[in-house]
Amino acid sequence: MVFVKKSVLCTKIQILTLVFLSLFKHHLPPLSISPQNFHLHPCNFFHTKKFLIRLYIVVAKMVKICCLGAGYVGGPTMAVIALKCPSIEVAVVDISVSRITAWNSDQLPIYEPGLDEVVKSCRGKNLFFSTDVEKHVAEADIIFVSVNTPTKTRGLGAGKAADLTYWESAARMIADVSKSDKIVVEKSTVPVKTAEAIEKILTHNSKGVKYQILSNPEFLAEGTAIEDLFAPDRVLIGGRETPDGQRAIKALKDVYAHWVPEERILCTNLWSAELSKLAANAFLAQRISSVNAMSALCEATGADVAEVSHAVGKDTRIGHKFLNASVGFGGSCFQKDILNLVYICECNGLPEVANYWKQVIKVNDYQKNRFVNRIVSSMFNTVSGKKIAILGFAFKKDTGDTRETPAIDVCQGLLGDKARLSIYDPQVTEEQVHKDLSMNKFDWDHPVHLQPMSPSTVKQVSVVWDAYEAAKGAHGLCILTEWDEFKNLDYKKIYDNMPKPAFVFDGRNVVNPQKLREIGFIVYSIGKPLDSWLKDMPAVA
Repeated sequence: MVFVKKSVLCTKIQILTLVFLSLFKHHLPPLSISPQNFHLHPCNFFHTKKFLIRLYIVVAKMVKICCLGAGYVGGPTMAVIALKCPSIEVAVVDISVSRITAWNSDQLPIYEPGLDEVVKSCRGKNLFFSTDVEKHVAEADIIFVSVNTPTKTRGLGAGKAADLTYWESAARMIADVSKSDKIVVEKSTVPVKTAEAIEKILTHNSKGVKYQILSNPEFLAEGTAIEDLFAPDRVLIGGRETPDGQRAIKALKDVYAHWVPEERILCTNLWSAELSKLAANAFLAQRISSVNAMSALCEATGADVAEVSHAVGKDTRIGHKFLNASVGFGGSCFQKDILNLVYICECNGLPEVANYWKQVIKVNDYQKNRFVNRIVSSMFNTVSGKKIAILGFAFKKDTGDTRETPAIDVCQGLLGDKARLSIYDPQVTEEQVHKDLSMNKFDWDHPVHLQPMSPSTVKQVSVVWDAYEAAKGAHGLCILTEWDEFKNLDYKKIYDNMPKPAFVFDGRNVVNPQKLREIGFIVYSIGKPLDSWLKDMPAVA
């Protein structure tokens, strides 16, 4: 009788073990006891028990990562870490219920090529999205902080300095709920020496818990973020030059080493890592402003900016990337990070350096204003009451991100002259367009729940879901995002449904101006030789 009970118990334990193994098969290192060696016989009872104990210990020691902030950086980065590190449990937390609900749905809150597949392959296995912030922070070994760092709009450093309110709140919350030692990783772009401030907050509220602060800035390009995460140019980790600091660096390095070659993982001190992100974005923005400055000169002289850029880019010391003239740069980082850099330079008594970087933003603003002025002056010096079709609202193709998109300034400039706008973008919603056109500057960089929930509808703006509908009856057509579909539109069909003269203003140089002129369009392409019509009607500065 005892034998039978023990046999039944043995069978139940073995079944439980097999279920447990199936659940954690992707999370476990090789174990000396294999389920294939189990036989439904009581003599294996104690071996099975030992195996379960070992299994429990392994699972209990699984590294747990928590990311504060489920935005454009936190969501994709953590999804790829979960995919590449099946032995690590990853939780992405946010106080925005709507955002977390979207991450747990079939309609993710952000559009990024390849992101859907990565999330859906890991979600519910070792990737979780939750609003239970404190629980996951308390359980985590490594905490990535990817919260908003908007530009201050009032007080000391207003208009330039980063507002670290959300970062400080995150640090205080981590200190309140932590019961075990933590590695806290800066993932948001922050000013130099932010780690030192966060370290002081955590240390003074530690309750015996030890913290190590690391800087691990992201270098993602929206539209190719998943590709960038799969095969990064480099992963930068900055930490303290102490034994504990170096151990923390190694712990994070071991996470990335699952798929990133060791020579691409760069380890520096904290301050170098923090400054490197600001410097990288400043250098990239500088290149865009440089070629945009040349585009104005090309128009004045009859040169073609595409030919100039090609010739310049053939110099291996310069290279061809980021040399495409456009209506201006956008996105969440470039302007914000340069303003931050300017403020840091001013605070450190370097006004000449600060003024140098200010010019990058001034040229970007000049390019957007120049584009609007060209539109208005070309159309008999007024667009009042005229329908203008806007093709593209995102700041670049292959993303739905509209933060600091040049389209906002161009649209607002045209609305200021009382134009009627019909806007089409394949990835930007009507709600987002109206929100962007009605929000105050820098409001976009606050958490979603603090932004206007019901933006007021902007009069004279309609949002449509078809390029042909946007262009129907329009006096002018403005291309503001380089979506591939805009290259292949039936422009003869568009021309036939527009009042004459019909204008195309190409802010991304995606169309062939000569072919459009043959159809009958008057064409303006940034940095290209001017149409004879445009020469007779120069843009007013």
